[in-house]
Amino acid sequence: MNKQMAIKIIRRLADHFNITFDSFHTRFSPFELLISTIISQNTNWRNTQRAFENLKLNFSIDPKSLALADISALENALKIAGLHRVKARVIKYVSQIIHFCLNDDLSIFDKLSLEEARKILLLLPGIGYKTADILLLFSFNKPVFPIDTHIFRVTRRIGFVQRKVNYENLRQIMESLLPADLYKIAHISLIMLGRQNCRPKNPKCNLCPIRDHCLFIRNEKL
Repeated sequence: MNKQMAIKIIRRLADHFNITFDSFHTRFSPFELLISTIISQNTNWRNTQRAFENLKLNFSIDPKSLALADISALENALKIAGLHRVKARVIKYVSQIIHFCLNDDLSIFDKLSLEEARKILLLLPGIGYKTADILLLFSFNKPVFPIDTHIFRVTRRIGFVQRKVNYENLRQIMESLLPADLYKIAHISLIMLGRQNCRPKNPKCNLCPIRDHCLFIRNEKL
């Protein structure tokens, strides 16, 4: 796929799902976004939201509060998200590092280069590529394209990639096809397509806003 077609597809998806730059005036602080993204690992977005709301009902979502939180209470608040014991320990440990080592301040990542910030985040327990990249793109406007399970699926079906690729391969492909100022819109638009139309099973191809450009639909008709 060439750049012109990739941009055309993203703009059509953004129009269809009403994704605009105004969508990114997030109510989350960088720390809240980090915690929410940790909760989202291997969890659907509805249960992620529920678990995050449970956490907010029981704790202040700040590094000090979560660093000093009772681990059993954290586990209980996160239970709906699945893997709650693992996630509770990751959240507590990451919060301790941010509280005791960074004085509750994540703004250091705004001052670092993308490569430096990414390298440091990936050293933290429970922080993988997706979690690091979401924080860097949406909180600090770093030019990096986060990949999630929906994006893996829909980019292959649409034809952004022709074969199975790993996280870093797909990130680099998406970054080469799209201008950096479209990364946020593209990330959200592709996830919305994966949630609403391009599902793993029984995709709603007849309602897909880009069905005329989709290799998956074209191959299904053969």
